[in-house]
Amino acid sequence: MRQLTKKFVSFIKQEDGPTAVEYAVMLALIIVVCIAAVTFIGKQAKTAFIKAGSAIQAGNTDAGT
Repeated sequence: MRQLTKKFVSFIKQEDGPTAVEYAVMLALIIVVCIAAVTFIGKQAKTAFIKAGSAIQAGNTDAGT
């Protein structure tokens, strides 16, 4: 039991490389950037589809006459 405790304390004291908290923060930032990008692109795509739909609809009414 004492060896297990020593190994655990040794593991906790080691600070080699990024910790799980740093990974979690990086992941959160990446997710925020991705959501912002998808939202921006989604709004741009919606505008483009509305314009295209309007142009198609206008073209169809002219072709019928």
